[in-house]
Amino acid sequence: MFYFDPLYFVFLAPALLLMLYAQWRVRSVIGKFGEIPNRLGLTGAQVARAILDRNGLFDVPVELTPGELTDHYDPLRRVVRLSEPVYYGRSVAALGVAAHETGHAIQHKIGYVPLQLRTAIVPAVNIGTNIGWILMLLGIVIGISGLAWVGVILFSLGTLFALLTLPVEFDASRRALALLTTMGIVDRTEEGQAREVLNAAALTYVAGLVMAVLNLLYWISLVSGMRRSE
Repeated sequence: MFYFDPLYFVFLAPALLLMLYAQWRVRSVIGKFGEIPNRLGLTGAQVARAILDRNGLFDVPVELTPGELTDHYDPLRRVVRLSEPVYYGRSVAALGVAAHETGHAIQHKIGYVPLQLRTAIVPAVNIGTNIGWILMLLGIVIGISGLAWVGVILFSLGTLFALLTLPVEFDASRRALALLTTMGIVDRTEEGQAREVLNAAALTYVAGLVMAVLNLLYWISLVSGMRRSE
């Protein structure tokens, strides 16, 4: 019955709506500014390489990765990976996304604490999100609230990860926009366009946090109900 609990959808409805809007928004904005070439005619890969070199990160490669909106920085291998539309793209959107990913590489170099914390808890998050919900369900089904609470604690690591993601992503965008400006890669108009792209992308992380929090609150409400019934 827990799989069909209407209360679950009541809890998550706001987050689902926000997530859908965020996904529409980021695709809309990237689609819009993905059609506008940057005035210098630089590709995303060239912009990323220039920013990395400017910050002494000569040993951090810029690689092509399959798919769209798959751009990321790998802190374990110290690699900036850009999707094909960004790697080869010469649009304002490609420029902004590429610069954002280099922002993570710079965070790594300077030891930005939220990034360090997020990277450190990844193994625990993977275990917690995979096992936590099983322990919660098992504890609820067999009536052992202590077991269910252990599941809640493990499951909450995913929410902590989503929370740490916000400062990491916002700071990377701030660094990206500052570097694009100070290096003369963008003019005032392009800076505003790149900011709009990055703000749209940031909304997806906000939606992810809201989803994680509401999901966690749902399970807490179920387990708390067990304690009261006991």
